[in-house]
Amino acid sequence: MTSGSQSDLDTARRVIRIEREALDALSENLDASFSQAVDTIVGCDGYLIVAGVGKSGHIGQKIAATLASTGTPAFFLHPTEASHGDLGMVRPDSVVLAISYSGETRELIDLLRYCRSNNVKLIAMTRSADSLLGRNADILLSLPAHEEACPNGLAPTSSTTMTLVMGDALAVALMARRGFSREDFGARHPGGKLGKALHTVADYLMSRDTAPPVVDEEAALRDVIQAIAEGRQGCVAVVDADGKYTGIITDGDLRRYMQDGSEAGTARQMMTRGGKTFAKGDRIALVVDVMTKLRISNGFVLEDGKPVGIIHTKDLLEEGYI
Repeated sequence: MTSGSQSDLDTARRVIRIEREALDALSENLDASFSQAVDTIVGCDGYLIVAGVGKSGHIGQKIAATLASTGTPAFFLHPTEASHGDLGMVRPDSVVLAISYSGETRELIDLLRYCRSNNVKLIAMTRSADSLLGRNADILLSLPAHEEACPNGLAPTSSTTMTLVMGDALAVALMARRGFSREDFGARHPGGKLGKALHTVADYLMSRDTAPPVVDEEAALRDVIQAIAEGRQGCVAVVDADGKYTGIITDGDLRRYMQDGSEAGTARQMMTRGGKTFAKGDRIALVVDVMTKLRISNGFVLEDGKPVGIIHTKDLLEEGYI
């Protein structure tokens, strides 16, 4: 390792040490105001509006996004835009979370005045209770004064880390207070891997308007072959006289039946009775797990005992469920 590489590692470790110490100080600095902030946000009938400028604004955008995705309706409001008309977004039933490490961010003044004159609750995240922001806050989430990891002591590093972690702590505490579940999270993340895993079979079928391939138990070989070919799923469901599912015939079942030289017979004789089926309320994660363990390519979805859909592994793959 070169001397330059060693120096880079030493710098990185110094930054991590300083920011870790900042987080330790943040943890020790927490007080009853944190619970007051949680109480206020839980009791809010409107939105939690997060505001900040510069690096605090970037962190604020992340905090707002985390809150919105974990059960707390929230959005980010840029203070400059607020001064030019966007204050109309701040309703009396809202709560504002304003972020400024120094507490002296001048762009926040119009927002602070508006909150004060319209009785909008203001939660401040800052290091100084005596600052412009601190003095105008209803609830103060105090950030401890701590050195920045920047060698010049200027670039926001430790301060933004503390702000981000305070925001995460707030979001998680709100999740716990609301009893926010994995299912709730998945409902707000339908495009992500976890969200897709939490989809139900009904969710999966919503974008599919094609009826599953079906034949009755008395269908002849020719009819079974035609149904499998037209269905393009490699299988067909077999139903009784009442339309209730009784079994499945796959390409493999058909080949094995025909290998015996049989060209007569009915679907009842060719089918595998039962077979794995699913209900509309089943989670897709369960479907994937079952199909993987049983090494099956498809399964029919039943409602009141009748086939109403089909799930195929190739479709699960194409749509990102696997």
